[in-house]
Amino acid sequence: MNAQPHPILVTGGHRTGTTWVGKMLAASGEAAYISEPLNIWHRPGVLRAPTRYWYTYICPDNEDEYLPALQEMLDFRYHLWDEIRSLRSMKDALRMARDWSTFWRGHRYSKRPLLKDPFAVFSIPWFIQRLGCQVVVTLRHPAAFVSSLKRLGWPFKFADLLNQPLLLRDRLSAYRSEMETIPADDIVAQGSLLWKMIYHCVAEDRQRWGEIQLVRHEDLSLAPLEGFRALYQSLGLHFSPKVERAVCDSSGAENPAEISPRSAHSVRVNSRANLDHWKRRLSTDEIERVRQITGEIAAEFYPASTWK
Repeated sequence: MNAQPHPILVTGGHRTGTTWVGKMLAASGEAAYISEPLNIWHRPGVLRAPTRYWYTYICPDNEDEYLPALQEMLDFRYHLWDEIRSLRSMKDALRMARDWSTFWRGHRYSKRPLLKDPFAVFSIPWFIQRLGCQVVVTLRHPAAFVSSLKRLGWPFKFADLLNQPLLLRDRLSAYRSEMETIPADDIVAQGSLLWKMIYHCVAEDRQRWGEIQLVRHEDLSLAPLEGFRALYQSLGLHFSPKVERAVCDSSGAENPAEISPRSAHSVRVNSRANLDHWKRRLSTDEIERVRQITGEIAAEFYPASTWK
């Protein structure tokens, strides 16, 4: 690998603000933003190793499948011909141009790789130990997380986790029966269980790896400039006037109070106005179900007063 200083991994559950945090951390131009290399639909130009499951788990026992490809990615080696052979649409071609440009600039100007990937969250220890990543984990209130999934109509198929024996062995064995019996049409229960498993593992990782940065979506939404300034300092990045403008543009009151489902990955929203939508979108019974399922794990991150 080239002598790149500490790659940055921004991870956490999907719909918890990883895109917002990743893009704001890349706003200074010091880091090259690489989006979701472990997404099962990632482009071959970005990462030549296929991923078969959402939330693919990587550890020493299976790293041979992923380590060489991820090292190439961190070296900004773009696989142009693999990407060209995979093109199926103009959208694919435009994405190729964007990704190639990101990799070229990253290599040319010796930028820090910044991986925005919620699907790496169960593999945080491996990314720290084997790739030397500085890790930022985003966190969102479990009811807000579930509310977002319900609004978008995004269920979660736990077969993606159950079909990974190493993940069950190392991290999720205690949850096997819950995953196996959860109703296929119950997004509230699915989202609650997924949140509980993710942040149970995050809590374990933070006990072992104290340098993991945990940022609550709610805290960033209420005070984005202060929150991102602190993150920049902890990661050794320069919080410039350019970054300040980007943060203000992404979170200001002139932005929509809620992101349209057609633009689910947009980062421009009135961050304060977006905080309490879950209290109106979920029924009282649904909120109580989320609280019952997430239980004591949620209490490690959110006091009881945040449920009101």
